[in-house]
Amino acid sequence: MSNAQSVIERAMALQARIAGWSVPPALLLLRVALAIPFLRSGLTKWDGFNLSAGARYLFTEEFKLHLFWGTFPYPAPILMAYLAAIGEIVLPVLLILGLATRLSAAGILIMTIVIQLTLPDGLINFHLPWAAMALALVAYGGGTLSADRLLAAIRPRPTELETRRLNP
Repeated sequence: MSNAQSVIERAMALQARIAGWSVPPALLLLRVALAIPFLRSGLTKWDGFNLSAGARYLFTEEFKLHLFWGTFPYPAPILMAYLAAIGEIVLPVLLILGLATRLSAAGILIMTIVIQLTLPDGLINFHLPWAAMALALVAYGGGTLSADRLLAAIRPRPTELETRRLNP
């Protein structure tokens, strides 16, 4: 074996070891990075347990859907404000915990699409990175540092007989 081959093999082994220990913290950081802007926005929409006056005003007067054929007011703006306010609190908390990560990330992705339709100027700086982070979490899940993984580890596994009954 040549010296160059040995160096390449050692480099590949090092890369594999680094990838092994770096993925769990990377997915945790990705979950937190995506959750923070949504959680901060959600906190501004509440006044105690009531929807804030600012959120009511924005959804009824300011926010419009920018579609190809025109600009339209939100349908049921107060309901949309409540849904956004609840989603911007619940989904980020679930993401940070790593609980129902894929579902939470899919919810954030849908919210990001609606935000893009509402505020089309934020695509490059905000909405595109949020969508990319959400898609990565939908694809890869929360990783080993997540409540999803903890629950999977303590969930009882089906026996072979139960598996056969479910999958004849």
